[in-house]
Amino acid sequence: MRHPALIFIALLFSILSTPALSQVINRGKPARTGIVIPLQEDINPLSGELLKQKFQQAIDAGADVIVLDINSPGGFTYVTFELMDMVLDAKQVETVAFIEKDAISGAALLSLACDRIIMLPTARIGDAGEIVMGEDGRFRYTEAKSRSVLAQKVRDTAEARGRPIALAEKMVDKDLVVFAATNKKTGEKKYISNKEWDSFDDQEAWEKGVPVREAGKEMFFTVNGKRAVELGFADEVIGNRDELAAALNVREPMQEIKRTWSDTFVFLLNTGFATFVLIAIGLIALVIELSAPGIGVGGLTSLLCFSLFFWSRFLGGTSGWLEVLLFTMGLIFIAMEFFVIPGFGFAGIGGILLVLVSLVMASSRGFFPETNEEFNGLGTDVLTVMSAFACFLVSLFFLARYIGEIPGLSRLTLKPGVAAPAGAGNSLLSGNQAEQLPAWQLVNVGDVGITASPLRPSGKIQIRDMMVDVVTEGDFIDTDCEVCVVNTQGAKVTVRKLS
Repeated sequence: MRHPALIFIALLFSILSTPALSQVINRGKPARTGIVIPLQEDINPLSGELLKQKFQQAIDAGADVIVLDINSPGGFTYVTFELMDMVLDAKQVETVAFIEKDAISGAALLSLACDRIIMLPTARIGDAGEIVMGEDGRFRYTEAKSRSVLAQKVRDTAEARGRPIALAEKMVDKDLVVFAATNKKTGEKKYISNKEWDSFDDQEAWEKGVPVREAGKEMFFTVNGKRAVELGFADEVIGNRDELAAALNVREPMQEIKRTWSDTFVFLLNTGFATFVLIAIGLIALVIELSAPGIGVGGLTSLLCFSLFFWSRFLGGTSGWLEVLLFTMGLIFIAMEFFVIPGFGFAGIGGILLVLVSLVMASSRGFFPETNEEFNGLGTDVLTVMSAFACFLVSLFFLARYIGEIPGLSRLTLKPGVAAPAGAGNSLLSGNQAEQLPAWQLVNVGDVGITASPLRPSGKIQIRDMMVDVVTEGDFIDTDCEVCVVNTQGAKVTVRKLS
């Protein structure tokens, strides 16, 4: 009886060892949780920040495997480095770069940092040489210092992930030539660059082979999926996207963290044109509100514009509370210049500078650039903010022609008064003439009126049958108090409370 039983057990184990039945058994086991995060655009500060947020969201959701669905031409080097560090530091999850079409430049480096690289046969990876635009408008190879930092980063990443170091470095250095070398005693094969070979102490123990065809001189290493697996640069090739879950042993369908409407809205608000419009309209509306204090259309419009501006910058990772604090301080200084401090001096200039600096800081990743990319980005941000400010000044110039007809805005302009007959007050003007003049032109020093609203320190008073916009010398005065006009400077009427 024992003999047939042993034969049956041996036969059962033989059957269980077949790949088809192993897949059936694996399906019965608890599969892992996989989450897909698309990267389908260039790598820039905003897309990088959104990818970081979604990566952390996937970790918080309890993912066992995070798949970066990459189809990107690359982008900013320093943003790529940040994303590479994010992936390398994620020890609690398995990271997978799935390349269905192209992972070029920075996208190839990000793929290199993942635990696994899975590609379609015709997908491409590589060509990660760093280039910059010169003063003549042409792109050229970056300086040696920058290339050295990039090459070392790539070598360290390839070593950490167990991928051919020489081939990884060849993605960023076109001057290298990489060939296969075989150990004469052990038969071990490895890829070595010409620079490594020249400094190799044990050359006699290795047989130098022919250069890898994709890693010759004057070219950046670029291969398709099939060739990448042959060279040990990628881990696996699959036929199509439907095979991805099975290759990773994760539950189907895999959750995908797609871009939401708010992400798209943030992208739009961070464009140069949207930034220009928000700042220009926000500044114009702000001046209108400061000219007629109280929450009105100008205040609400300005609040909306700058709220959208800073909200989009917070989500984009370029702004923090420091920028908001500087912006608020700038507004306070400007308000002091309008209502408290006569003339236009330190408070007004300082407030404008604080506002402009805060807007530039909120638009940039770094106010003190260290790389050409950061310097060019800062220049673009400064140009956008200053262009919006110039548009704001031009708009005020044209608005000033009609500013006296807009309630409250008349205090922003200095209009000459209408001359009255000698020895006569403004009351001698004809009724039609008086009706055509703004109220502040009909007020004289010494006139007494009653406050129609609290003066904090600006507001309205009634003199005779006129409502006049006034400011105090700094004091707050309640409603229904008697005040006297003590000074008139253009459209600015200053009053003092009568005891």
